[in-house]
Amino acid sequence: MTDLPPVDHETLSNTVYAALCEALIKGRMQPGDRLRIREIAERLGTSVTPVRDAILRLAHDDAIVFRSPRDIRIPTMTEPRYREIRGIRMRLEGMAAEAAAEAAGPADIARLEAIVRENEAALAAGDRQRATELNQAFHFLLPAIAGLPLLTGILRRLWLQMGPVIADAYLDGGRAMIDHHYPVVEALRRGDGAGASAAIIEDIRSGGRPILARIRAAEPEMA
Repeated sequence: MTDLPPVDHETLSNTVYAALCEALIKGRMQPGDRLRIREIAERLGTSVTPVRDAILRLAHDDAIVFRSPRDIRIPTMTEPRYREIRGIRMRLEGMAAEAAAEAAGPADIARLEAIVRENEAALAAGDRQRATELNQAFHFLLPAIAGLPLLTGILRRLWLQMGPVIADAYLDGGRAMIDHHYPVVEALRRGDGAGASAAIIEDIRSGGRPILARIRAAEPEMA
């Protein structure tokens, strides 16, 4: 797990929770990673209590597995659970893309294009963490453009579970992880809601193939 930013906030448990959520959503952790409360507290510059509180909240979110204070891990994804989350994402992110196409202006299109360019560079460099973060930024910018904060909150809960899984498969997925971002941008440029929805759904489906392959490969180890 990479270093986390230091925390300096009066509501420490909320701040620690937010920092760990960001790490999960952006793929800074991967399935099977072990979390150590004292180590996280040292990295965040806080005591163990707010970290423990945040860990318990993440367990409630199904984002981590809390077996004991000494055995806290990022869960491995099962195929049925992945398929359920993927199906929900297709519907919700498709709705976000459709609404974004009706609201997007030139500045929004430019931001999306910049993310795709940076993502291409990260993929070419083999920078899994940066590429994963940019992928997440692209997906979350769509409901932001659409002005749908409640939908963003729902998607964040799903991405707490999906971030580590996407990161685990991102470099293996290669072009499947980014190619469909281009037609999303073009559909938004045209104001084509149906086209944007179809493109982001195909992006989730196409990017899901290497993720499913990783999940299936790990299943014998889990048995």
